[in-house]
Amino acid sequence: MTTSTRGAERVPAVLVLEDGRTFRGRAYGAVGETFGEAVFNTGMTGYQETLTDPSYHRQVVVMTAPHIGNTGVNHEDDESQRIWVAGYVVRDPSRIRSNWRSKHTLDEELATQGVVGISGIDTRALTRHLRERGAMRVGIFSGAAVADDNALLERVRRAPEMTGADLSAEVATAETYVVPAIGTKRFTVAALDLGIKGMTPHRMAERGIEVHVLPATATVDDVYAIQPDGVFLSNGPGDPATADLTVVRAVLERRTPLFGICFGNQLLGRALGFGTYKLKYGHRGINQPVQDRSTGKVEITAHNHGFAVDAPLDKISDTPFGRAEVSHVCLNDDVVEGLRLLDQPAFSVQYHPEAAAGPHDAAYLFDRFVSLMEGQRA
Repeated sequence: MTTSTRGAERVPAVLVLEDGRTFRGRAYGAVGETFGEAVFNTGMTGYQETLTDPSYHRQVVVMTAPHIGNTGVNHEDDESQRIWVAGYVVRDPSRIRSNWRSKHTLDEELATQGVVGISGIDTRALTRHLRERGAMRVGIFSGAAVADDNALLERVRRAPEMTGADLSAEVATAETYVVPAIGTKRFTVAALDLGIKGMTPHRMAERGIEVHVLPATATVDDVYAIQPDGVFLSNGPGDPATADLTVVRAVLERRTPLFGICFGNQLLGRALGFGTYKLKYGHRGINQPVQDRSTGKVEITAHNHGFAVDAPLDKISDTPFGRAEVSHVCLNDDVVEGLRLLDQPAFSVQYHPEAAAGPHDAAYLFDRFVSLMEGQRA
C-alpha cells in the first residue's frame, strides 16, 4: 500500500481479479495499490466493525450494500487498534456523514490508515462473479499504480493465496493484557488471541469474568499460569490447517471448560480429528441463518469465515476426547456452524456471538460458557 492522499475520488482506479475480469472506478481512501483475497460482506450496517476486525487481514472486502459511509467514523466502534482489511470496495460512498458520534468521514479514515480502495463500480456484478467463481486473489490499483491490464493481472497472480496462510501471530497482541470483570468477579478466563475482537472479552466481562488475553504464541504453561476457570479460543484470519494445536489438546486433556468461536471452532474441530476445508466464497455478514440443533431455534448471526470444519451432520462422532456432535448448522448451505463434546465441557461455534455489529440472537452462548465453568467448579 501507499501513503494516503486527499481528493482520491477524482483519481481513476481499477480492480483486477486473478481470472482476468476487471472493474474500473474511482479511488476511495488511499491512492496506490494493494493485493489480497476478494471476499464480499452482506451486512448493511457495521462497516467500521468490519474494517477493524482482524479476521479480515489480507482480504479485500466488497460491500454488497450499495451506500457506505453514511455515519462516518467514530472513536467507539472499532474492534481493534487499526483497520485490517487489505482493500475496500464500495459502490456509492456517502457524500456526507451524519451521526452525533461521527468524527470524520470513512474516506478520510481509510486514507489516513493507508487503505487502498475503489468506488463507483458495479458491486452487484462483482459479488455475483465471486459467488459463481469463488473467492480469489485481487488487486486494486489507482493513480500512478495503474498500468497495462495484462501487467496488473500478472502481479495479482503472483500474490500469495489464503490457503496455507498462517496469519494469527500477525494480528494478535504481543503482550498479555487483562480485561477486568464488570461488577463482582466470578471467574478467570484465559483467552487465546488469534485475532480477537474487542467486544468479545467485554461480553465476558459483563458476566463477571476477568479475561486474560494471551498472544497467539502462548504456551500451555502460559495459559495455566493464571489458573483459569475456562479457556477461550478467539476468531482470527488464515488457514486453520497451519495452526499449532498443542494448547487446545492440553486444555481438552485437562478437561478445562473450553469455548471457541470462528477460527477457534476450526481449531477445536481439528484437535478432535476432523478436517477443515476452504469454502467457495465463505460467509461474511450479519444476517446468516443458523439452527441450534439442540433446540431447533433459528438464529440470525454475524459471520466472517472462509474455512469450515468437515464433520458429519448425521451422527455422533468418537474422538480422542470423547463423543462429539455438530451442534449448529447453517441453513443456507449445511455448513457446520458449531461443535459440542458430550463427555466433557467444551463447545464452539463458527460465527461471532459478540455481534458487533450484528444481531444478538447468539448472546446466550456466553451464558452457556459460564454454566460450564459453574458446573466444573461445583
